[in-house]
Amino acid sequence: MKQELKTFGWLAGILLVLYFLPVGTPRFDGAVGESLELARWYAREHVILCLIPAFFIAGAIGAFVSQNSVIRYLGGKAKPWVAYSVASVSGTILAVCSCTVLPLFAGIYRLGAGIGPATAFLFSGPAINALAIILTARVLGFELGAGRAVTAMLFSVVIGLAMAWIFRKDERTRQSAVAQIPVDPPTRPLWQTVSFVGALLGILIFANWGGAGTPGFFGAVHTVKWPVTAGFAILLGMMLWRWHSCPAWKVLATTAATAAAGIGLRSPEAAFLMATAGLAWLTAGKPGETGEWFGQSWSYAKQIIPLLVGGVLVAGFLLGRPGHEGIIPSEWVASLLGGNSLGANAFASVAGSLMYFATLTEIPVIQGLLGSGMGKGPALALLLAGPALSLPNMLVIRAILGTRKTLAFVALTVVLATLTGWFFGMIV
Repeated sequence: MKQELKTFGWLAGILLVLYFLPVGTPRFDGAVGESLELARWYAREHVILCLIPAFFIAGAIGAFVSQNSVIRYLGGKAKPWVAYSVASVSGTILAVCSCTVLPLFAGIYRLGAGIGPATAFLFSGPAINALAIILTARVLGFELGAGRAVTAMLFSVVIGLAMAWIFRKDERTRQSAVAQIPVDPPTRPLWQTVSFVGALLGILIFANWGGAGTPGFFGAVHTVKWPVTAGFAILLGMMLWRWHSCPAWKVLATTAATAAAGIGLRSPEAAFLMATAGLAWLTAGKPGETGEWFGQSWSYAKQIIPLLVGGVLVAGFLLGRPGHEGIIPSEWVASLLGGNSLGANAFASVAGSLMYFATLTEIPVIQGLLGSGMGKGPALALLLAGPALSLPNMLVIRAILGTRKTLAFVALTVVLATLTGWFFGMIV
């Protein structure tokens, strides 16, 4: 009887929501449009160039990287200064958005990385981005740029240490279980594994390199990003042939088709799609670790993509895209961010944690909010919480860590961002 009443309650609730949907009102229809626009933009700008390489990197970590290596440098028995240094530096080098870092985080966590170093990596990837920090100082002022650089680096370590302490009992149990798993000896030299994963990382980093029109190093690298990306892709193809026994004619056919798609259609996305199809052709169903690489990559994609898409749709409906409104009016947001009250900083942290910011897009958004009266404290709070978290990001983290650990990670990020922004606002 209880089950039937529960079923009736769900059915009745869904029908009531549908009955009272304010379809036809400009605000609601605009929010639905923004939800779909954000999802379309995300699919076009981030799935092909960001997520697909990230899935292959996560799969390579699971298939090729020795579990002993992960435990040695990031596990519970690793020296803290080594573990947190490796985690924060690795995340900094990647400089990815809050969603692209998720498959990589899942890969190292499932191989035995401690909750502390793993969450330090999770925060540092999107938050400690050298180009974003430089542009923050250039566009929003030196004070905000310096404040973001110093506090983001400290946050990654503080959040990791706090997570390790809060869940120390769970971690002891988990690390004991990891230690009992039999570890097969590596099938290839470490330098080959490092080179293979390095080639994949090179493709991810340079394909998404920002800084167009920026003077100096970042702008110079941006002008050659696609030749460099192609170089890493050719290097990857040679490794697949020499080290993973993929037939040379298949590797050459995939290379030629990828080049034809990219040059003929003048589209990096078309080249990446062709390369992805080629990798699937080369590795899917292949015996041994090469086939396992594709299998693990596909497993991450199946788990993460539905959650990300759902989260992007909800975030777009509530808050819209940067520069556009969702169901929540932008003037409400601007009015709540004025001054430097604790409430304004808390609202900035919470709002930033729900919105999805692609790499660097947070800067023009905050520039506009500052022009509407936003205080510098809430601006820093948004810069700290926004890139590191998003609603899609939270849904995936929950699937990996569980509800309690996800809530702790989100709460630590939001509270630290709120207090830091409040203190920053008082001293500047």
